[in-house]
Amino acid sequence: MEIAANANPPVCRLVDFGKFRYEQSKKDKESKKHQHANRVKEIQLSPNIDPHDFATKLQHAIDFMCDDMKVKVTLRFRGREMAHQEFGFQKVQTFIADVAPWGHPDAPPKLIGKSVNVMLSPLPRNKRAKNPNEDATEGGGGGGGDEEGLGGEPTLNGHTPKQPTPGESKKLPKAEKVPTNAAENGSFGQNPFANLAVKAE
Repeated sequence: MEIAANANPPVCRLVDFGKFRYEQSKKDKESKKHQHANRVKEIQLSPNIDPHDFATKLQHAIDFMCDDMKVKVTLRFRGREMAHQEFGFQKVQTFIADVAPWGHPDAPPKLIGKSVNVMLSPLPRNKRAKNPNEDATEGGGGGGGDEEGLGGEPTLNGHTPKQPTPGESKKLPKAEKVPTNAAENGSFGQNPFANLAVKAE
């Protein structure tokens, strides 16, 4: 491997090629660790987007910018929607205003062909608001603990079942057997006219 090409004579060194490639890949990984801002995520809108869908895409954009990624917002017009472009620009401006605590546009929205495009860059970490999605996951959940005063005992419809004392045995009363058919009654296979014949004699 050539070390100093401008020297006279040039300086070279013998290296293990496998080791050289491994060290080079490690250097590349270290240099790419903090380059998330170069990654671009795209979010597509429409002039008549539903408010719930708009809120979902807004949350995705906030998540991306909190991860130091740029967001490209594209609003596409279809068919006769091109006749009222002002509605599309209003929707994009509303999106930019809603993400203002997390990012800012690099340039004003522009109409290119049949779509309005704008690139959003994340604010620096010290000026950026916290991700509301992370706050919701940290504060929620955790309702599976024992209730106070129940001592961790299982409940049935809000009542604690009675536990037997150590000396008390779990004896259940014996159920009386009730005949349900002729076989259990003892009359199966008998002649029903036998008693009548005895009475007749």
